[in-house]
Parts: sequence; structure tokens; C-alpha cells
Amino acid sequence: MSESDLHQFNVVTLNAFGVPTIRTRARLRTIARELNDRALNAVCLQEVQLQRYVPVLSGAFSNFPYASWEPHLYAPKGGLMTLTREPQSSGRFIPFRNRGWLFGPIIADRMLHKGMLVCRLEHRGLPITLINTHLAANYSGNWERSNRYAKLEALQLAQLAEVVNEQPPESLIVVVGDFNIPRYSWLYEEFLTATRLHDPLGEVHDPTYRPHALLPAQVASMLNIAIDHALIRVPEGLAARYESVIILRDKVELVDGSHAHLSDHYGIHLRIEWPKAVVSD
Repeated sequence: MSESDLHQFNVVTLNAFGVPTIRTRARLRTIARELNDRALNAVCLQEVQLQRYVPVLSGAFSNFPYASWEPHLYAPKGGLMTLTREPQSSGRFIPFRNRGWLFGPIIADRMLHKGMLVCRLEHRGLPITLINTHLAANYSGNWERSNRYAKLEALQLAQLAEVVNEQPPESLIVVVGDFNIPRYSWLYEEFLTATRLHDPLGEVHDPTYRPHALLPAQVASMLNIAIDHALIRVPEGLAARYESVIILRDKVELVDGSHAHLSDHYGIHLRIEWPKAVVSD
């Protein structure tokens, strides 16, 4: 079957590392420069950590006129923002019921009000549910069942699974974001089982996180893993095929002329295609 016989839906997810620094605006504008003209339908960002970055991104993503995000005290709730080329029929933020403790490094996750941003749209006659999320960080780098951070992530994943399984059965479901859990972990495996989501990168061992250069070597080696995911569930009867690739790995020239990585995470580009005869325009 040729490409002319297929519909496509393309989405990129990226933890944009939008914490306030001297070069954050330049990095965010460069992320938009790198993605704005690609053949994408949606871009899902995490860690947009100041309200004033929202107009920066909305303006720079000129080919994505529709954006979902929910204001909070100083940043979009959860640091989440979803931009699309096509109108979104609905968009709502759902906070995690369990967001950690009032002490220790986890307080940063509580302050960001982490959760999930659920957006619905229609593409080529197919209803699509996009769920953009960012789970609590595991500051110990330990995902054993007895670990308190892993237990918190398990509670958040259970709530995320509830939302996934509430979606209309005729909808294509795409769940993306910074899960902060490694591929092949018990958390990852049990979440996929609970939701019947599939990971096109399931057999890939490449990391999606680039540990900061200032981290101790031992800690950095533990975190050189895949913790960002782009997952999909295809409605019954739709003969879709899909694949993902990891993108935005290299340093680039930023819009201010400096050279840097775009984030401490890499992006994932998920492409889905299905026959035109199945879902008409």
C-alpha cells in the first residue's frame, strides 16, 4: 500500500526542561524552530515551568494554532502543554491524587501540581485522545517495589490507567510524556498490561534522558535509561501501523547563536498510519 492510500497522524513528545535559566527562552524557541515545520499534527511538552513561557511557545509554534494548558500559580499545571494543528474538541487537566510528601526534593513535583492533560480531537474522521503526562520523579534512582518513590509512581500510574480505560472505545488513544519509570521495569510492564497500550520502542534500549554533566558518574550511569514513552492503543477494527523514533539528541545552534542540547531529555516522534478506506474524510 502506497503512502497516498494512507492517513497519517504524527506526534512528538518532549520534556523541554523549561526551568528558568539564562538560556531557557532561546532553547524553547529553538525547540519550536526544530519542530514547527515538520509534518507533525501534535506536540506534547512537559516541564513548561513558568507562565511566561506559554506565549513564547505559542508564538514560536506558528503552525500549531491550538494549545491546551491550564494556568496555575506560576506555571501551567503539571508543566504540561499540548499544541495541535487541528482544533481540539476538549482539553482538561487532571491532577494526580497522590503527589508526594511535603518535604524533600519531591516538593518540587507537588509545587508543579503534576498530573495529566487530556485532549480530544478528530483527524481524517478518526477520533483521537491525546494524554500528555509527567509523573513524579524518582529521586533515588531505585525502582524496586519497596522503594517509596516507586510506590508513589505506582499510585499515579493506577490513576492514569483509570483515565486511559475511560476513553471511548472508538478512539485512537495516545499517551505520551516523561513517565520517570524505566522501560522493562515492573511499573512499566504492569501499566501496559492494565491499559492494553503498546510501546513501539518496546525493544529499543536507547536512553531518552541525558544526565546532567554535574551529576556524579555513578548516579549518571543509573539514569542513562529510557524514562520517556509514547504509547498507543488502536481501536478495534482499525488496521493501523505505527512506529517511533528518538529525536533531538544532538547539540544545535540556538536562536541566540549559542550551541547547546535542546533539553536534558530527547524527544520521541510517534507516527501512526491507517488506510484511507477505513476512516473517510
